[in-house]
Amino acid sequence: MSLKVNRNEVGSNSTPTLLLPFAIGFYFAFRVFIPLLSVRALGMQIQDGAEISLVLNFFFFALTLFNGIGGISHLPRGAMKLTSVRWVFFFLGFSCLSLLWSSTVSIPAAVVYWSAMAADLAMVILLVRSAPLTQVADSIMKGYVCGACVVAAIAWILPAQSDLRLGDEELLGPNQIGFLCAFAFFFVQYLLRKKDGHWQPAALLLSITLIRTLSKTTIVAFLISQAFLLLKDKSLTRRAKVIYILVALLVISAFSSLFASYYEVYSNAGNQSETLTGRFGIWAYIFTEAIDKPWFGHGFHSVWKVIPPFGSDQFEARHAHNEILQQFYAYGAVGLCMLLGIYGSIFRHLRRLMPSSTRTFFLAFLIFALVRGFADTEPFDITLPLWAIFLLSLLVEQIRTRNERSIRLWKAQLAEIESIPAS
Repeated sequence: MSLKVNRNEVGSNSTPTLLLPFAIGFYFAFRVFIPLLSVRALGMQIQDGAEISLVLNFFFFALTLFNGIGGISHLPRGAMKLTSVRWVFFFLGFSCLSLLWSSTVSIPAAVVYWSAMAADLAMVILLVRSAPLTQVADSIMKGYVCGACVVAAIAWILPAQSDLRLGDEELLGPNQIGFLCAFAFFFVQYLLRKKDGHWQPAALLLSITLIRTLSKTTIVAFLISQAFLLLKDKSLTRRAKVIYILVALLVISAFSSLFASYYEVYSNAGNQSETLTGRFGIWAYIFTEAIDKPWFGHGFHSVWKVIPPFGSDQFEARHAHNEILQQFYAYGAVGLCMLLGIYGSIFRHLRRLMPSSTRTFFLAFLIFALVRGFADTEPFDITLPLWAIFLLSLLVEQIRTRNERSIRLWKAQLAEIESIPAS
């Protein structure tokens, strides 16, 4: 049985916070900071920081495995039959199979990284099996938000990079911080919609930190998804929408001088790989390499130290900076089918929900992932991590099932009323 945090939850729909899911959610967010902490604070090597993160990953997996021994299974019936969940397992299985032909510089390292990705998914599955879905999901989200807030707070303390953005030149890029803040912000919105606690300060910190990172792709994706939410969410009053827009404009205007300074640095950066010109160079090179193996690709973990450095600054790409190209390079045509299958199945699943603010929220989350994927992605996973796809798919299915049950009950009551003869 999962341990519970003995504290009063605020909100009309609050759920008990489970300690282990909360801790794992915190780790999912905080682990981007572990290499920087290991090197800058503890004086370790870069590789040591990565190893510490992996050790913690497998430690939490072992803890979750031990926690799930025995007890009643709470895994929703039919969870493994959901199309999006099946695509998740297909992606995981094919990426493992690709290790047989992977062009990686180190097969043992690739196996470890793949195992860590699989462990993330396994942890969430085991957690959902050991406790009710709603409690597990809310606890993971709360932990993730807290971990992201800690990283965001530390990012403000770090010296700014040479291009004025938050982060560390070697160990923690502004794009990582920005994506973490944006992803956590959606979890905050989910919790706020449930009225599960006072998360407004976290929302403010995460949104301001996202803007301060100057992570262009993530900011654009975030703004587009939030604009969709404001336009389509009928549960928000006009007054609330006006307040949100005014706050957003106020924050952007407060950073106007920083934007101007960054534009000067950005426009004079030449062919650095962080500029759009540099991205074109990365895309062109990786596409050329990808079409050499168009069917099954180059395999898992086949970019880092394999693709040569770019530009005068010798930028070493960890991924293709484009989700479609990344999957095509790594897994060929199969990768493109998997990407289409995953996002397509999520969209179809959401379309099965009744029109509501909840469906609009999840669609906005999906839009964020899709837009962000045009100019950025992840080294191994996709923008929506496999563990998050599994968790969100189960939540959507739970909502859909409850809606259908409510409709059936309403129809039964209506039929009963109609069957009563008029006096």
